[in-house]
Amino acid sequence: MQPVAILIHRIGPYHRARVNAAAARFPAVAVELSSTDTTYAWDAVATPELERITVFQDVDVDTVSGSVLAERIGQALRMLKPRAVAIPGWSAPAALAALQWCVNSGTPAVLMSESQSDDFARSWWKEVLKRRLVSLFSSGLVGGSPHVAYLTTLGMPGNRVFTGYDVIDNDYFAAGAASARADAVSLRKRLGLPERFILASSRFIEKKNLGRLLDAFARFRTLASGTDWKLVLLGDGPLKPEILATASRLQLGGDLLLPGFQQYEALPTYYGLASAFIHASTVEQWGLVVNEAMAAGLPVLVSNRCGCAMDLVREGRNGFRFDPLDTEGLAGLMARVAADEGERLQMGETSRRIIAEWPTARFAAGLEAAVACAAPVRRAGLADAALTRLLMERAGF
Repeated sequence: MQPVAILIHRIGPYHRARVNAAAARFPAVAVELSSTDTTYAWDAVATPELERITVFQDVDVDTVSGSVLAERIGQALRMLKPRAVAIPGWSAPAALAALQWCVNSGTPAVLMSESQSDDFARSWWKEVLKRRLVSLFSSGLVGGSPHVAYLTTLGMPGNRVFTGYDVIDNDYFAAGAASARADAVSLRKRLGLPERFILASSRFIEKKNLGRLLDAFARFRTLASGTDWKLVLLGDGPLKPEILATASRLQLGGDLLLPGFQQYEALPTYYGLASAFIHASTVEQWGLVVNEAMAAGLPVLVSNRCGCAMDLVREGRNGFRFDPLDTEGLAGLMARVAADEGERLQMGETSRRIIAEWPTARFAAGLEAAVACAAPVRRAGLADAALTRLLMERAGF
């Protein structure tokens, strides 16, 4: 049977787990567009168990011209002769190059998307262009219910849209967190971690809303006078100087810990030793860190702007959703979670049960279903060909 080609910007631990799950159900090949990128500092991931092709070695695909993209991606796909191509998104030049190849070769294209209607300001003319591009895809694999809703508004029939795109290896985080808890005293001493802390993990960029998170934590300390709770913030990025300045202004001192960016292997330990997790983004297509925290058995506080919030957070049962602009409300939720250990433990167990419905097998099943119903929808006209060529040279659509 011809394989399904799964396009990935750069293969990381999350992609490896998903593609492994897919390959257990049907022939699948990971088509890695770049062996490096300028966004994530993950170590290189070996995948000896997977069939894998890398299109650009040691070059970030985002720096390559549209004509070279079309040539090199076309070469890789012609060699594979896939029965379908799963493409991440509709805007990146590499995605458009792959879509162009699918249309020209008559190969079904599956759109993998985590866009939702309110994650960015929408303009009518861009939505018109998106509808035209989406009409060239055969089916879709998306994160959850908000993403299904948005893709159907762009013209994809609902019976051709499946969920499971945004999943992680739940067992890995569950086992790692349990191991950390079994050796908690030693690990806390080695890592300098307190007995009770709220964990956050993100890049230090504007949309992660870390300034307001620190404001809310400072307010929480006032509400819970004398509390020994700390905030541990994993990550790094261009806004680190601003975060340090905010922490100084708020006089957080030793109540804020910044262990830096942590590789995949270290993450379960931090989740296992934490008491709760928070994700405060003002813009977030999904938020895989929430999956990780839930698999580790933590109560979660999640911004209502996160694409995962609607499907993963059951209000008052495994955590709470909040307005990321409302620091006072967020501080109150921190105080509520910190107040009752029994409730926290119960919420953590509920998190485990909920995230068990979102394993890597869900990605595999969703992609399999999307491929099964996939067929070339229509041939691209001259306008479609011109549009894809134009957008391939103009990243950021």
